[in-house]
Amino acid sequence: MKNLKSAVIVAFLFSSCFVWAQTSRWSEQKANDWYAQQPWLVGSNYVPKSAINELEMWQEDTFDPTQIDKELGWAESLGMNTMRVFFHDLLWQQDAAGFQKRLDQFLTISSRHHVRPLLVLFDSCWDPAPRLGKQHDPIPGVHNSGWVQSPGAKALADPAQVARLKAYVQGVVGAFAKDDRILGWDVWNEPDNSGGGDYANTELKPTEKRGRVAVLLPQVFAWAREVNPSQPLTSGVWDVDISKDENAQHEIDRIQLRESDVITFHNYNWPESFKAEITWLRQFHRPIICTEFMARSVGSTFDTILPIAKEEKVGAINWGFVAGKTQTYYPWESWDHPYVKHQPPVWFHEVLHPDGTPYRQAEADLIRKLTGKN
Repeated sequence: MKNLKSAVIVAFLFSSCFVWAQTSRWSEQKANDWYAQQPWLVGSNYVPKSAINELEMWQEDTFDPTQIDKELGWAESLGMNTMRVFFHDLLWQQDAAGFQKRLDQFLTISSRHHVRPLLVLFDSCWDPAPRLGKQHDPIPGVHNSGWVQSPGAKALADPAQVARLKAYVQGVVGAFAKDDRILGWDVWNEPDNSGGGDYANTELKPTEKRGRVAVLLPQVFAWAREVNPSQPLTSGVWDVDISKDENAQHEIDRIQLRESDVITFHNYNWPESFKAEITWLRQFHRPIICTEFMARSVGSTFDTILPIAKEEKVGAINWGFVAGKTQTYYPWESWDHPYVKHQPPVWFHEVLHPDGTPYRQAEADLIRKLTGKN
């Protein structure tokens, strides 16, 4: 009996250690070994020109594999090897099996073009009241006029929704946990962003949002880790103050830096700022990928940023690929001052015109040169 009891205790301890090993953050060594196996990562935040947001990209009636195939072919021709692609929790609620099937189809297309996407589960930016079904038409002259948050304010305000959100995370990550067509999982885009949308008729005040996200974000990392994905997890910081140390950052930034297997960040500033932020992030001794950059009129351009990223061995994923219904070639200020009577003097985001020709041929040439596509 004593030996049996000892065996049970040992088995329990082994089981506990095994579970912990499977669900803990990657070690620095594991993260760096993984990164050493990757090419220099270059790509765009991607939604096809036919979609105004992540819902229109993925819902059955508007999913457009033909357009996606054409556009990822353009990406391949530039030497791009990754794309950052957004999901939405309502897609899983609406049609989990269908969404999973469409994602598998997308991965087949992306793999054909040698593109391994970074997949985004949640997003705190823009409209806090997402709705399934037909999405509204773009608002003329306005940047990202139809993008929606995930989860929306209604779900964030309701503790009863947590189980549904967990099922979504574990359902989609679990289904593709060993799929080497996927680069990684970006669990939450800019989680501490106030949003930019209208909260007037929602169940959540903007002042309450950060607190709720701060509670949920560590759980999202934990939920994803429980299904033991072979790909790394991350969430990109976007407003860290590099004049201060890690402990002086906002709570959500600290969570992101503490939980991410691979460090990701956003920087739309001048090249001096971009390089200084990379230097600050080196203290965490993990691979670094910039998952948002390139806003021409505010100082972030391919010409200045990409050479630094390559020299520093930092992945570089710009915002926007093909000009389309998101209209992110308009600047952020268009939310307050729509460009209805004239076009901006320079495109804000995007690489290609709708027909696939480059907005600036010199940019396309530079991308090809730096990625070795020439």
